Amino acid sequence: MAYFRFEGQRLAFTEFGGGPAEAGGSGGRSGAARRTAAAKRPVILLHGLLLSQEMHRPLAEALAARGNHAITLDLLGHGKSDRPRDMWRYSMGSYAREVIALMDHLEIEQAAVMGTSLGANTALEVASLAPERLRGLVIEMPVLDNGLLGSALAFTPLMVALTFGEPVMKLLARAARAVPRAVLPHAGNVMFDVVRQEPGPSSALMQGLFFGRVAPHRDERRTFQTPVLILGHHRDPVHPFSDAGALATEMPNARLVEADSLIELRVRPQRLTGEIASFLDEIWAKKPARAASRSPRVGAKRSPRAPAKSRGS
Repeated sequence: MAYFRFEGQRLAFTEFGGGPAEAGGSGGRSGAARRTAAAKRPVILLHGLLLSQEMHRPLAEALAARGNHAITLDLLGHGKSDRPRDMWRYSMGSYAREVIALMDHLEIEQAAVMGTSLGANTALEVASLAPERLRGLVIEMPVLDNGLLGSALAFTPLMVALTFGEPVMKLLARAARAVPRAVLPHAGNVMFDVVRQEPGPSSALMQGLFFGRVAPHRDERRTFQTPVLILGHHRDPVHPFSDAGALATEMPNARLVEADSLIELRVRPQRLTGEIASFLDEIWAKKPARAASRSPRVGAKRSPRAPAKSRGS
């Protein structure tokens, strides 16, 4: 795991398939090694609400084994990244800027971005902010118009508990941290990490997201030209299949794949991992369209050199 800084906050990320990042807070590898890694079909994986990059580790390893440079990121307030208690620091737009800042830090000109739930909406914000930096999108379980009521019903009690029951939630977090990680399977630890976190920052995070923009408006989504693979499933009020289906009709270069369940990619990943890997093969096989101009930099320091051409074509 490595780190970089964005707007005064430290963000954690891990690379798979591009060579090991250096440990510590300096944020990774040398410039030459970083540019070599960046040439290897980068795909950035974004986690769900209150989860961490660990949820995508098995997928990142599988995609790296198929020739991709997979990168997992802890968005602010999650995992090993900083967790400030300032509500104003958390928004979908700021999360999109963190993704672009990570690309700037790693000197990646273009990447595929995959997000799940919160990460899916963040990926859509990246398409709004800097479409020329995207080679493709993988959107799993987006939360759009039809999922707003389900999200409010599911997460409002948790937000209230984290905010007004903080002393009790702190005791629960302390008890959860006492459970050895070795006794739980990977999926169990991913879910248990939600309880292990200190409640104050989690409350601020949820309030910041709940009272801000959820995703780009459908009128804007219709203008997105980025190739998109959308994964949706039924029987989930927070991530209804109707949202995935609507998104597939709105975005002109989208393809919809129906998952068997909420957890198929986690417990029986072969089929959906194959769909994602094939989609990545397709987008990197195509010659990218030349952008008229690049988006303003939002990330960490970058060496003063001419912008690199897109790789992987």
